[in-house]
Amino acid sequence: MRLPPYLRNLLFPPKCCFCRKLLQDGQSSPCSDCERTLPFTRGNAEIHGRFFQKCVAPLYYEGAVRDAILRYKFGGAVYYAEAFGRILADAVRERLIGEFDLITWVPLSKKRRRKRGYDQAMLLARAAAEQLEAVCVPLLVKHRNVPAQSGLGRVEQRRANISGVYRATRPDLIAGKRILLIDDVVTTGSTLSECARMLQLAGAASVVCAALARSNFDS
Repeated sequence: MRLPPYLRNLLFPPKCCFCRKLLQDGQSSPCSDCERTLPFTRGNAEIHGRFFQKCVAPLYYEGAVRDAILRYKFGGAVYYAEAFGRILADAVRERLIGEFDLITWVPLSKKRRRKRGYDQAMLLARAAAEQLEAVCVPLLVKHRNVPAQSGLGRVEQRRANISGVYRATRPDLIAGKRILLIDDVVTTGSTLSECARMLQLAGAASVVCAALARSNFDS
């Protein structure tokens, strides 16, 4: 049973998803302290890669941001998606508005989704789409489970690891469309590039990307 907001807040007082301090009435995550201290990318928000025009990431993947994303991905903190979606939507409004027709996400494999219980990129994409009042649809599947990209180092290893593991599922929706592809974290851009490649092979007019956070290097 879904609890009404007032009862949910009474039983589970809202906290900032980054510092985990209790939020005051009317506050939303991130709290005012985190708004001042989080590692926002500011003028270094854009990444350029293969098969996509650009990727926007509002935060650096470090410190409290890294800890919060790990809790979100592996600790069951699915309710972080709302706050993360707001942050991501703000970055998209600032840098990508008018450059896409549809939103989709980098999907997990069925095996990993069953193990985790949810797809964090899907929740993030849907939360951002709601803020943007945009259409969000599944356009890709990951049909083969491979080792996590985070366990690999070199760019060449990452590209080889995910080559051919994604497949476009709705060419009827993709054809001629400008796609916004969303993921939680971007490191080298290899995963985004492979997904963008498959979308373009299915007929996408163009692909731009957005991620909640980026590492301090790109390729």
